Amino acid sequence: MKPLVGIVMGSDSDLPVMTETARRLTEFDIPYEIEITSAHRSPIRTSAYAREASRRGLKTIIVGAGGASHLAGIIAAETILPVIGVPIDSSPLSGIDALLSTVQMPSGVPVATMAVGKAGASNAAILAAEIIAISDKALALKLNRFKRELEKSVVAKSEKVKREFKV
Repeated sequence: MKPLVGIVMGSDSDLPVMTETARRLTEFDIPYEIEITSAHRSPIRTSAYAREASRRGLKTIIVGAGGASHLAGIIAAETILPVIGVPIDSSPLSGIDALLSTVQMPSGVPVATMAVGKAGASNAAILAAEIIAISDKALALKLNRFKRELEKSVVAKSEKVKREFKV
């Protein structure tokens, strides 16, 4: 199947976090592609990837990067596709630098920014699925089932706690 989501990382060191994105997209049966490109070390390659993404059929791009994380912003500047940023904890600042670099975009260059790390990587995939589900009824049904399962898991955890405390 043709990829609908691009997963882009600044380095292969981001892969342990961004694997969560790939795993979640796979759960929703959303085809994706993975690229490593750098805003600082390969800016021409990065710009070309972003400019060609829509033509290749992508619907959204999820970008994970750490440190002085300009990757999501560069990609957002070069495409009209929704860009979702995942700050990676890869520096002595525990991901705060990546978070601020990703979220503080100038007007006209939006990047939807997730939480730092694996939770953000998982949520990025869910947000991408929600974007695609606007025009995909089968995917919308999968997302609704997913949300119901989340609710059921909370109820089950609550019941378990009540049994443990005999209340």
